[in-house]
Amino acid sequence: MKSEKYTMEELLGIMTLLRSPEGCPWDREQTHKDIRRNMIEEAYEACEAIDLDDKELLCEELGDVLMQVVFHAEMEKEAGVFTFDDVVDGLCRKLIIRHPHVFGDKKLETGSAEEVLDTWNAIKNQTKNNKTGAETLDAVARSLPALLRADKLVSRAERTGFVFPDAEDDKTEEEIGNELFRIVASAHKSGID
Repeated sequence: MKSEKYTMEELLGIMTLLRSPEGCPWDREQTHKDIRRNMIEEAYEACEAIDLDDKELLCEELGDVLMQVVFHAEMEKEAGVFTFDDVVDGLCRKLIIRHPHVFGDKKLETGSAEEVLDTWNAIKNQTKNNKTGAETLDAVARSLPALLRADKLVSRAERTGFVFPDAEDDKTEEEIGNELFRIVASAHKSGID
């Protein structure tokens, strides 16, 4: 199966073949849980390529992230649940819905990236049926690394109008946990990742 430049359709065909009885025994045996960690590792490797400003490495790592998406979608296609095309369709619909200033008749008041992000988040909360601040916070993935999750929680809490109080000097386990959370909030506010 040689090609001068492979296409998305060929990638999907390769994955189907790898998972078939004529394909690769290892690929065929994998489940979502078996390769879950691979998804995380490939995403981190793509981030490292971004940090290094290494475009060639980024191209390779984005391919590895895409392979994970294709791999998981193939498993669901085999189970008759959804296909890669369904994943693409869902993504396109989400992008169109969350960009009404591009695909709809919404006019931006300021034209700022911040206004776009506010609109994105408001539409996301509507489509996810998050009506309260608590529901918005509860929607933050629990599988994120702890400090990254805390940072997202801080960001979402701020968007709901929550103001973090100053810490009292206390040595209880709860206060130490709260202080760590405040440190994450401070880093977030300073733009520190």
